[in-house]
Amino acid sequence: MNKIVELSEKVKTAFQTGKPIIALESTIISHGMPYPENLQVAQALENIAEEAGVTPATICLMNGKIKIGLNDSELEQLATASQVEKVSRREIGKVLVQSKTGATTVAATMFCANLVNIKVFATGGTGGVHQGAATSFDISADLQEFASTPVIVVSAGVKAILDIPKTLEMLETLRVPVLGYKTSSFPAFYSNNSPWQVEKIDSAAQIAEIYKLEHRLGLKNGMLIANPIPAKDEIPFSKMEKIIAAALKAAKKQKITGQAVTPFLLKKIVELTKGRSLQANIALVKNNVRLACQIAKELA
Repeated sequence: MNKIVELSEKVKTAFQTGKPIIALESTIISHGMPYPENLQVAQALENIAEEAGVTPATICLMNGKIKIGLNDSELEQLATASQVEKVSRREIGKVLVQSKTGATTVAATMFCANLVNIKVFATGGTGGVHQGAATSFDISADLQEFASTPVIVVSAGVKAILDIPKTLEMLETLRVPVLGYKTSSFPAFYSNNSPWQVEKIDSAAQIAEIYKLEHRLGLKNGMLIANPIPAKDEIPFSKMEKIIAAALKAAKKQKITGQAVTPFLLKKIVELTKGRSLQANIALVKNNVRLACQIAKELA
C-alpha cells in the first residue's frame, strides 16, 4: 500500500502531530471549472482550511500513485492538463497501472480518503439518480460508496441536475444518514432549499458524535451532510428548475451520455445563467469546506 499511496509533506506532518485533516476532490479542478478559475478556487479552498487550523488533502491519481495532498506545482499541473481522466472507484486500478492523471469523483475520493483514515470530505454536490434513470439506469456510483465507506461528506445536497427525490429514496434504501445542517429543507446545490425534507442537525459537534457512535456500533456507511448555499449566493429553486430543464433538453438533443452528462450540463448551465451558476458553485464549495473543518476539529 505504501508504494501506491503518497502523502504530501503537509499531510504527513498533520498525521504525525494529530492535526485535523479534510479531503478535497479533484474533479472540481479538472472537470468542474475552466482555467484559471479552477486553480484559484483550489488554492482558495486549501487556504480556508489552513486558516481554520485544518490540513487540506486534495486527492488525485498522478504518476501511478494515489496522491493524498498536492503541492502548488501539482495543483497547477492538474488545473492545466488537457488529458485528465474522470476517475470513479471502478477506474482507479486502470488509471494507476497506466500512470495517467486522474481526477477523483466523490466515490473515488471517499475510497482514497478512507484508505488513510481521513474521515471528513468537503465537495460541491454529490452524484445520484439521473433524470430518466428508469430507462437509462444512470445512477452514480457515489451512492453505493456512501453505503460502504465510512466518510462524512459535506456537500450542498446533490447536484441540482439530478432526480433529487429518487436520489434521496436511494440513499434511504442504502441506509445512508442524510442530515441537513441547520435546515429541514434539503438544499438543491445552487438553491438553499427545495420541496423535499431532510432531518435537521444543529451543530458540527452533533455530527461528529453521531459518526463516532456509528463507528463504535460497527456501522460501515458514510454520512451525507447537506449544507445549504448561503442565501446571498443562491439561485432560487423555481428559476433553476427552468434552466436545468433547458440544459437537459440540450443534452438529449446532442445525445450526451454516461460520464459526459454531468460536465456537459454544468457547462450549459453556466452558459444559460451567464456565469452566475459558476459563482454560486464557488460560494457553496467554500461554505462546505468551512463546515467540514468544524467537523474535523470536533472529531480530532
